[in-house]
Amino acid sequence: MDRQTELLNTAIITRLSYFQLNAMVELYRHLGSATAIIEQRGELKTLFPSIPQKVIDALQDVEAVRTRAQEELDYCAAHDVRTICLNDDDYPRRLKECPDAPLMLFYKGTADLNARRTVCIVGTRRATPYGEDLIRNFVADLSKMCPDVVIVSGLAYGIDVCAHRHALKNHLETIGVLAHGLDDLYPPRHRDVANEMVLHGGLLTEFMTHTNADKLNFVRRNRITAGISDACILVESAKKGGGLITTRISKEYDRDVFAFPGVVGAKSSEGCNNLIRDNGAGLITSAEDFVKAMGWEDDLKIKAALDNGIERELFPNLSPEELKIVSLLDKTNDLQLNIISVKTVIPIGTASSLLFGLEMKGVVKPYAGGTYHLLK
Repeated sequence: MDRQTELLNTAIITRLSYFQLNAMVELYRHLGSATAIIEQRGELKTLFPSIPQKVIDALQDVEAVRTRAQEELDYCAAHDVRTICLNDDDYPRRLKECPDAPLMLFYKGTADLNARRTVCIVGTRRATPYGEDLIRNFVADLSKMCPDVVIVSGLAYGIDVCAHRHALKNHLETIGVLAHGLDDLYPPRHRDVANEMVLHGGLLTEFMTHTNADKLNFVRRNRITAGISDACILVESAKKGGGLITTRISKEYDRDVFAFPGVVGAKSSEGCNNLIRDNGAGLITSAEDFVKAMGWEDDLKIKAALDNGIERELFPNLSPEELKIVSLLDKTNDLQLNIISVKTVIPIGTASSLLFGLEMKGVVKPYAGGTYHLLK
């Protein structure tokens, strides 16, 4: 399949599927590509009788949006924006598992979207000194315990931009998930931070250029913030707010959710306190609490070993099947059991036993989210 044709067709489908994303994603997974959807659009009702009529109707407008889709790809090429399709190897693997994953992402930056550790920090746009202090201390301490962690947020006022700034200050990569295209920035006053993030992190969106930062788009982008992360941390939130939406989505995606408690009766912490009370989030008071809850205590030791050149080059006494798993993880680390099973063509039960054996030999380590990490 021609790469440029698939990019163009994915951009077309993205443009057409705004209100029918889940159905279009399911169709995409069944047929394997946007090109296949477009080529077979006249037969879809026969192939998939349960497909919503609105999806069929939307696909009748393919030619009407082709020019707009090509303009988007031209903009990306001219402005060093990466276009990443759902089937691409560099698509965020955590997000790919989600039922409403975007068919196409637009990305400008240097951070790995499949970094080993990714945490989203969300909260109120009206951060208090208490919340800002929490973030300052948390990110500074986390950078010492997990020096390769990537901080994700939404570049909004308050907690979001505070998290980004302290990530940069502590030399951590940080990714901002936007509610509009990469030709704009909201709010404009965060442009300096955004420019620095492009060099030491990145800006990520599912929206094409000339897209307004509408309220609905902020809600939609929250699922990406949650989806690309291992865990979500809520720092200050009123009884209702966007941060709580992100924690709910994180729970739905089977991510770990944590919250910092606040003063009883304080409106700025009411959402956090309620979430903890209702067992919707684990209570943390420090980076140490978080790292222990996630099982990430060995990160600093691993990094020190790698920095000192202590790498495992040979794996003695490994069976051919174990070597297949090691070879796979050496190319693409931090994979889940089902993916390892599929890519190595080893039955999932056998793969599970082999991974346990590799763990006992000190070759791999299981991490939160059910992934396995090759200790190099």
